[in-house]
Amino acid sequence: MQLEKRWNEITQKSFKKDLAKCTNKQVYESLLTLVKEKLSETKPIGGDKKIYYISAEFLIGKLLSNNLINLGIYEEVKDILTKAGKDINVIEEIEPEPSLGNGGLGRLAACFLDSIATLGLPGAGIGLNYHFGLFKQVFTDKLQDAQKNDWIQKKSWLTKTDVTFPIEFGDYTVTSRMYDIDVVGYENGVNKLHLFDLETVDESIVKDGINFDKEDIEKNLTLFLYPDDSDEAGNLLRIYQQYFMVASGARLVLKEMKENGYDLHKLYEHAVIQINDTHPTMVIPELIRILVYEEDFTMSEAIEVVSRTCAYTNHTILAEALEKWPLKYLQKVVPQLVPIIKELDRRVALKYKDKKVQIIDKDGRVHMAHIDIHYGFSVNGVAAIHTEILKDTELNHFYKIYPEKFNNKTNGITFRRWLLACNKELTALISETIGDGFKKNADELEKLLAFENDSAFLDRLWEIKQDKKKELAAYIEKKEGITLDTNSIYDIQIKRLHEYKRQQMNALYIIHKYLEIRAGKKPVRPITFIFGAKAAPAYVIAKDIIHLILVMQEIIANDPKVSPYLKVVMVENYNVTYAEKLIPACDISEQISLASKEASGTGNMKFMLNGAVTLGTSDGANVEIGELVGKDNIYIFGKKSETVIKHYKKADYVSRDYYEKSPVIKEAVDFIVSRKALKAGHKENLKRLYNELLNKDWFMTLLDLEDYIKTKDKMFADYENQEKWKKMMLHNIAKAGFFSSDRTIAEYNRDIWKLR
Repeated sequence: MQLEKRWNEITQKSFKKDLAKCTNKQVYESLLTLVKEKLSETKPIGGDKKIYYISAEFLIGKLLSNNLINLGIYEEVKDILTKAGKDINVIEEIEPEPSLGNGGLGRLAACFLDSIATLGLPGAGIGLNYHFGLFKQVFTDKLQDAQKNDWIQKKSWLTKTDVTFPIEFGDYTVTSRMYDIDVVGYENGVNKLHLFDLETVDESIVKDGINFDKEDIEKNLTLFLYPDDSDEAGNLLRIYQQYFMVASGARLVLKEMKENGYDLHKLYEHAVIQINDTHPTMVIPELIRILVYEEDFTMSEAIEVVSRTCAYTNHTILAEALEKWPLKYLQKVVPQLVPIIKELDRRVALKYKDKKVQIIDKDGRVHMAHIDIHYGFSVNGVAAIHTEILKDTELNHFYKIYPEKFNNKTNGITFRRWLLACNKELTALISETIGDGFKKNADELEKLLAFENDSAFLDRLWEIKQDKKKELAAYIEKKEGITLDTNSIYDIQIKRLHEYKRQQMNALYIIHKYLEIRAGKKPVRPITFIFGAKAAPAYVIAKDIIHLILVMQEIIANDPKVSPYLKVVMVENYNVTYAEKLIPACDISEQISLASKEASGTGNMKFMLNGAVTLGTSDGANVEIGELVGKDNIYIFGKKSETVIKHYKKADYVSRDYYEKSPVIKEAVDFIVSRKALKAGHKENLKRLYNELLNKDWFMTLLDLEDYIKTKDKMFADYENQEKWKKMMLHNIAKAGFFSSDRTIAEYNRDIWKLR
């Protein structure tokens, strides 16, 4: 009753009326005020050692339902709204999604902050307050168009603080301003996500989509996440952003240490800085610089202290994703760091003659990951196979030097968002069946295995999945104007658009299936293929793959022979909100990256938790999913990572050979430039993609295509044995507990952070 009374006081003060008479927008704004009040009353998590998690991305998604669940007031708020004639689902839709991340890296960081708070560990996220985030994706003439994503509103979760720091660039100084978002743990205290911004940023300079003057740093610095780096100005802007983030973060860490009266010579006893991928690497030389020039440390003392404070998470095996900045760029943006980086490089060169472990290479490029490995105390991969590949091949030269630094921390997801918030019906069924313990200890999901022969339980599991498919169909009809067949199989691939994730292979399967149906071979049950993905604005081939998918979407929709059996939907502007609708409705989870290329994946974990069955390669966390659920409850295809790595080493993979030898592959690839496809699409985009597959195919699409077709066809056939499929769903849910980010964070703390 107190909550309802306080809520009505807020609406009276703000809008001069009771809750029941408020518009939905007013209900949302008053609820935001109410929840922020509750958060301010929740105890901050304290301790004498704190984790600072620095990341270029925090894909936090909408926060309302997550905060209500973690505060333990979701049901009470829902009941108050029902009594006032309001629907909580409608209110939740009003909230804009913060555009602070792109893909798995950012979503992982968000899950980790949730788990750090849930486990009661003192911690903070450090990032940037992007005004337009990545970009808003719009499809125009079957091509991706990028527009600004204006998410920041007057009333939001952001709280402007009075914390500011002077940040020096090469030829001028700016002032960073800190904004905070509360991160509340599940039935626990509150930590903060600190986002730094520049008050001189001018949103009006963005013209024509997402184009702006990249050289006017004081006006553009925090406008976009990952600005187009296809030219020098874009590269320099990224360095400005990264330095602004870490310099602000370093100042904050040292400020908090001093406020607590800690001796900076023992910084590592009170702070751990986790460097999430290479974007925050400059925090290492920046901290060293401050300690030497402002705190009177010797260079050796500063290096020793910082090396014992910083830890590095590697998220990629892709060489192009390990940042390498030309020294001349750093000289222009952050000349004060260059002497420090050169000194760090000199010390490495004195100890190790191997050119592969130097920080500055012969071309004058600074290898950011090399700084992290030499001058951090821990290097972790994010899935068992990923860490082994790092140790055996990609970072083997470093592993030989520092075997004690390398460790694995398999990624995880927060069940509060990916089950409790987005699939309340499944949550209720699980609670009713095994109790509520799984909400805090995800391993308790294993208790569900006792019900694998309980037909009543399995039937309810199936019914929930069908209901979620209907909900998704309604959402897609509203958003995209496309009608789905809810009795069809939902085959879903949602993730960043990148050739190594191989959306192009899925598209070739769709072409193959389309041609089969045209030839009279109809599937037993209709199939709906759903994609969600953004391509980086400068990533031409990725945008061409989106074009091919949209071309197939149109061709199939307009073909009366095929459309009753096949549907393709590429949802527009895929984000966390869309994922929360797609994941609970999925039957088949597409995890088809080229083996050895996906560090972990976390979508695969969210799908299994919601009862989807994985179709995947032996890559990333798919390997651990397979070990947990057993080979009867996952579909694995394609060449293993050892084979792929050998192909790269020998440079003996020739995609044209596979094309020439296989009529099935040839037919599918040729369709890309067929008269029908060219009529529906753009010749330039389709020809370029066709040539890429035929003459390069760097991520070996054609290597695995036939096995993919065979395995996927078997999966569609097996779906018709619904008793078997229900048990597969159950096994996936029951074994998902290992992939809780609470487990991952407990391991980080046990092995790396050692917070008390």
